[in-house]
Amino acid sequence: MAAAASAAADGAEEPGMEAEAQELPLGCGGEAGSPAAGRSPEGEERRDPPQASVSNGGDAGSGKELVELKVIWNKNKYDVKFCLDSTGAELKQKIHSLTGLPPAMQKVMFKGLLPEEKTLREIKVTNGAKIMVVGSTINDVLAVNTPKEAAQQEVKAEENKKEPLCRQKQHRKVLDKGKPDDVMPSVKGVQERLPTVPLSGMYNKSGGKVRLTFKLEQDQLWIGTKERTEKLPMGSIKNVVSEPIEGHEDYHMMAFQLGPTEASYYWVYWVPTQYVDAIKDTVLGKWQYF
Repeated sequence: MAAAASAAADGAEEPGMEAEAQELPLGCGGEAGSPAAGRSPEGEERRDPPQASVSNGGDAGSGKELVELKVIWNKNKYDVKFCLDSTGAELKQKIHSLTGLPPAMQKVMFKGLLPEEKTLREIKVTNGAKIMVVGSTINDVLAVNTPKEAAQQEVKAEENKKEPLCRQKQHRKVLDKGKPDDVMPSVKGVQERLPTVPLSGMYNKSGGKVRLTFKLEQDQLWIGTKERTEKLPMGSIKNVVSEPIEGHEDYHMMAFQLGPTEASYYWVYWVPTQYVDAIKDTVLGKWQYF
């Protein structure tokens, strides 16, 4: 009898429990599985916290402000999200990871040469900014520079056997015109990096005025005359030779070798001596460090 009463009591509780279980979803704002199940007890829709922007620069979830950049190097384009408060030096490390180009061999351009010590915010980099990168990997430099250096040594050996260039008839007809009135000033005994403006006021082989513009962000040398402007990739220039002008040693005559032989030399006269080494280093791929 007691067992039966107990069983009956247990059985009597089951409808109550079932009723209570059915009422719980209603107390949560609606039937189970309904859209209201995703609402708070006050009936307001719950919202997930906003997700941080994902960056291939490794700043995702860090809470740092990111900026979208377009990095352009060697005809390749990279879309990069990078921390706005990172420095130019840190950006160079990121470019290294993308391209394999060591920071020391990078020329990074944004409205001029990118300063390594300043942040992207300080130099006013904005979303969508284009970052130009010029430079060659170590393997590329070794592959290109070794033949160039060998060719340069051969040219120097040949030059030592010949009379000074400025005494040769083909050059005398230009040099005998005298120093141009508007040639840029020279500073003897000093080496300077390339100026930010074109080198102008010089003569070419025909005695016409010529100017040299070094487009570092495009890795090009522009040779401009009154008639035309030649845009030469620096990698296409095989060699650069120069010699001081007798009686005017603060100026040089200089040739850019555009083909396999001396017949391809493009001569420029009255180049200020302080820029000679910078021109050779820039054209032949030995980067200047700022």
